[in-house]
Amino acid sequence: MVSLPYMSLPRVRFAPSPTGYLHIGGVRTALFNWLWAKKTGGAFVLRIEDTDQERSTHESVQIILDSMKWLGLTWDEGPEVGGAHGPYFQMQRLAIYKEFSEKLIASKKAYRCYCTKEELDAQRVALKERDPKAQFRYPGTCRDRADQPDRPFVVRFRVPDAGMVKYIDCVFGEVITPNAAQQDFVLVRSDGVPLYNFGATVDDLTMGITLVARGRDHMVNTPPQILIYEALGVAPPEFAHLPMMLAPSGEKLSKRHGAVSVAEYRDQGYSPEAVLNYLARFGWSHGDQEVFSLDELIAAFNWEACGKGDGKFDAKKFSAIEHEHLKSERLTPTRKYAQLTVPFLDQRGLPELSLRDIEEVVPAVRERAITFVDAASALDFFFREPPEMDPKAVLKFLTPESAQKLEAIQALYASVEDWTESEIEHRTHAWLEAQGLQIKDIAQAARVALTGRSASPGLYLVLSLLGKERSLKRLADGAALAKGNGL
Repeated sequence: MVSLPYMSLPRVRFAPSPTGYLHIGGVRTALFNWLWAKKTGGAFVLRIEDTDQERSTHESVQIILDSMKWLGLTWDEGPEVGGAHGPYFQMQRLAIYKEFSEKLIASKKAYRCYCTKEELDAQRVALKERDPKAQFRYPGTCRDRADQPDRPFVVRFRVPDAGMVKYIDCVFGEVITPNAAQQDFVLVRSDGVPLYNFGATVDDLTMGITLVARGRDHMVNTPPQILIYEALGVAPPEFAHLPMMLAPSGEKLSKRHGAVSVAEYRDQGYSPEAVLNYLARFGWSHGDQEVFSLDELIAAFNWEACGKGDGKFDAKKFSAIEHEHLKSERLTPTRKYAQLTVPFLDQRGLPELSLRDIEEVVPAVRERAITFVDAASALDFFFREPPEMDPKAVLKFLTPESAQKLEAIQALYASVEDWTESEIEHRTHAWLEAQGLQIKDIAQAARVALTGRSASPGLYLVLSLLGKERSLKRLADGAALAKGNGL
């Protein structure tokens, strides 16, 4: 007999189905549960609902686990972690569902239904012919059946004929559903696999879940689940239903509207904390604050601040929050910035770099890079020798007329002993004034010679970070290339 846990601290869960990628809408649900567990000192349980055997795969399970780890949404119980209330895969819990279904049958709260799919389909067709607008409801054929024929059956819940289900939703307030609006729903299929409402209820019950937080589309599942709790003589947990994440068109957000999986944002170079920041602000608010660290989200989070209205996914706002995270030393410390940039530098075929080398040049790209892909691209010329030259920039700025100026400024820099950004700038301005030139007369040619591109961080910063030796060589190479462009 399964023992039911008594829990004093909050216990929440995230229960994805391993049938593909991890959708960011699902991550928002996971995040809100995780935040509540962290804020209250409770437990966050990860459970895999793998009863859809045709679509569930081990690869999808791994995608879920890897995505959760990348986001930093670590779980207290679940796959790879274990716990006192496992197993944490539904297909490993079939014996538990059978025990609870037999208990409901014994107490007359459920019954075996021997109606075949063909019989029920024929009844649906007949009803449609009589009334095209009518919705089919199971007519209770096996409700009071006394015999137990030796043939396949499903287990159906006996919905009370009268009364109602009433509960207080943490987001939507009081919700009332008359029992007359329900039909005798299936708990367990003939193969012993539970349907969603029964599997989720038994799992939440035996795992001691005290609050079920999920998308608003699950509100239809809450009344039957509460009926199951009542039939088992157990108080249901609290419920919180979250507004939906919709596409800009108002449809359900899907791949055709752009990136919707965690893996896509990871591969596009997004910061995991920025992803969580955007998702937290989707359906929840804390005054006018838009940008949060994880610690700030934990401290500020509560269910009362969750909105009721569905929202539309805003890629521009997402990108803006991402940019704010990458610009901020507080939100993305330089060491972490360097660590998260490494995979994208590796993808560019650059030699293995030390974190210290990357950290030194991070300040040069913080203000402009929106993603770590952008950062790796912007940092490339610091680590590639020689730098990749943009043919259009070379043709436009490394002209024969610029060669002499590049040689002159290279000679100037050769005499600079205090190789700092401020000293380089001071010596450059003095030289320009003496020559009757302006910075625009030399800046772009020098920029292209040093970086291979026409857009880069500030010229003096680039020189200081490249170092004197490499800067002089690149200026000399640029002058030579400029001379060759005239041939």
